[in-house]
Amino acid sequence: MDKRNYGIFSIPVIVGALGYFVDIYDLLLFGIIRKSSLASLGLTPAEVLTQGEFIISIQMIGLMLGGILWGVLGDKKGRLSVLFGSILLYSLANIANGMVQTVEQYALLRFIAGVGLAGELGAGITLVSELLSKEKRGIGTSMVAGIGLTGAVVAYFISKEFDWRICYYIGGAMGFLLLLLRVSVFESGMFKQVKDMKVSKGNFFAFFTNRHRFFTYIKCILIGLPTWFVIGVLVTFSDKFGLEFGIQDVIEPGKAIMFAYVGISLGDVTIGLVSQWLKSRKKALYIFYVLTMVCMALFFSQSGGTSLSMYLICGGLGFATGFWAIFVTIAAEQFGTNLRATAATTVPNMVRGALPLIILLFKWLRENTNYITGGIITGSVIMVITWIAAYYTKETFGKDLQYIETI
Repeated sequence: MDKRNYGIFSIPVIVGALGYFVDIYDLLLFGIIRKSSLASLGLTPAEVLTQGEFIISIQMIGLMLGGILWGVLGDKKGRLSVLFGSILLYSLANIANGMVQTVEQYALLRFIAGVGLAGELGAGITLVSELLSKEKRGIGTSMVAGIGLTGAVVAYFISKEFDWRICYYIGGAMGFLLLLLRVSVFESGMFKQVKDMKVSKGNFFAFFTNRHRFFTYIKCILIGLPTWFVIGVLVTFSDKFGLEFGIQDVIEPGKAIMFAYVGISLGDVTIGLVSQWLKSRKKALYIFYVLTMVCMALFFSQSGGTSLSMYLICGGLGFATGFWAIFVTIAAEQFGTNLRATAATTVPNMVRGALPLIILLFKWLRENTNYITGGIITGSVIMVITWIAAYYTKETFGKDLQYIETI
C-alpha cells in the first residue's frame, strides 16, 4: 500500500502504540514491584536494594543484546517478523517470571524478557516511519510513544490491585492478545523494495567499518542517555534519595515511576508537535534538554521536602525526558532502508544497556562522596555528553527515507 494512505490514527500507528504499551508495562513492571517481589522471596531491605540494582542491570544487558538480534532480523527478515517474535518471547518470559522462587531465577527471566522487549520499539518506529509520509512521520512516532508509555501507569495501578506474580501473568496475557492484533498490520513497502536486492542488509558491523557511519551511530546513542539516568536512577531509587533529602513521608518507587511515565507520555506527544512546528528535530531536543536540567536541579533541591513534591518532580522529569520517540526517530532517519531497523532497534537498547554503566559510575561516586553528590555529578556528566552529541548530530526533519546504505 502507498504510504500516503496512512494517517497518524491508522491501524499501523494504533497497533504500534498498543504494542509499545505492552512493552512498557513489562519493561517497567520490575521497577514498580521490585521491593514487594524481592521481599516476598525473603530478602532483607539492604538486599532488596543491591539485588534490585543487579536484576535491573541484567534486564538492561538483555535489552542491549536483544536490540542487536532483533535489529539485524528486522532488516533481513522484515519489520513484522520482529514484532511477532519479540512479543512472543517476552510474553512467555513474563508468565514464567510469575513462578520464580530465587533471585537467580528472577534475574535469568528478566534477562530473557529484556531480550524480547528489545525488539518492540525500534521495529515499531521503523515501520511507522516508513509507512507514513515525511510530513506526518514525527507526529506518528510520537503518538506511538505517547500512547504506549501509559503502560507504566497501568502497571502501577494493577500492582496495587494484584499480587506481584499475577502482575507478570497479566503482562504475558496482554502480549498474546497483541499478537492477534498484529495480523492486521502490513509490512513496510520500503523494506519490500530492498528485500530481494543484492545489498547487505542488517549488517550490525557496518556501523563500525565506516568512520562517518560509526560516529553517526554513536551520537544517536548518546543523545538519549538522560532518559535512562532519570528513570533508572533518580526515579527508580527515589525512595532512597528521599531518605537522603530528609523527606519524612514514605516514598513509593512504583508511584514515582507512574508519575514519571505520565509525564513522559505527555512529553513525547508534545515534542512531536514542537518538532513539527519548528520543522526541526534538534531544536525540539534542545528545548527538552533545558527542561531536563531544570527538573534535575529541582530534584536535588528537595531537602526537607515531601513525598508529594517528589512525585511531582518525578512527573516533571518524565515530561522533560519525553524525547524518547524523537530520539529513536532520529536514529531511524539517519540510515538507509537496509540498516534502518538495525539502527532504530539497537540505538534505544544501547541506551538502556548503558544503565549498568551509569549505575556503576553513580555507585563509585556516591561511595567516594555521598548519595546526593554522586547523583548530581553523574547527571552533570551525562548532560554534558548529551549536549555535545546533539550539537554534532545531523538534522533529519523531512528527510526522504527511500534510499539504501552502500556497504
